[in-house]
Amino acid sequence: MTENSQPGDMSFLEHLEELRWRVIKSLIAIVAFAIPCGILWRKIFEIVMIYPLKMSEPKPRIIFTAPAEAVVLSIKIALAGGLILATPVVFYQLWSFIAPGLYKKERSIVLPAVVASTFCFALGVGFSYVVLPFMVRFLSTYGEGVLEPFFKANDYMAFIIKLVLSFGLVFELPVISFVLTKLGVITPQFLIKQFRYAVVIVFLLAAVLTPPDIVSQSFLALPLFLLYGISIMVSFLAGEKK
Repeated sequence: MTENSQPGDMSFLEHLEELRWRVIKSLIAIVAFAIPCGILWRKIFEIVMIYPLKMSEPKPRIIFTAPAEAVVLSIKIALAGGLILATPVVFYQLWSFIAPGLYKKERSIVLPAVVASTFCFALGVGFSYVVLPFMVRFLSTYGEGVLEPFFKANDYMAFIIKLVLSFGLVFELPVISFVLTKLGVITPQFLIKQFRYAVVIVFLLAAVLTPPDIVSQSFLALPLFLLYGISIMVSFLAGEKK
């Protein structure tokens, strides 16, 4: 597809072939980053799984209950680390796949979208590690005096991965707002008008993306409301420069 071509110039099969190669390149990047994460999985374990326990007292014990569970855990750590570290490549492949469907003047948003997507995802991951100690403290001490906090390693890792990736993804909301405004799909007035529906969607997203407890859902829902407000401001700024 040439630089001056219009959206829709690629056939359906060409789109599928393009998608296949974008997915393959993303997977290669994830595996490439996963290898060093697998080698260093013990150090990552200390950072990723021990740090959230720092505010809990007494500290929960992380255990495994199956012979191969430690091996499975190391693989999960490697893949999760590879995915997070490869996000710049994944976002580049995603936006590059979308680019042929845009007009020439619209393709200028691709590079800023890649940079902004990577930054916002990293911001979301970082924010999740600000709230994780508070969340784990509440959950681990909720049954204090009745239940002893023993966390099964793979279940605990799955809890952290789901929460971290959820925060990373929802922090993409301002980027999506910027791109859709630039493409003329939405306006800030539209976002303001749809606020009451956004409230329902926010709580649905929080329920779907987080583990099934009200604490995790609340910790995700509150930033989502803030991000929706930021998205409205981003839409205003993007609209002014159209």
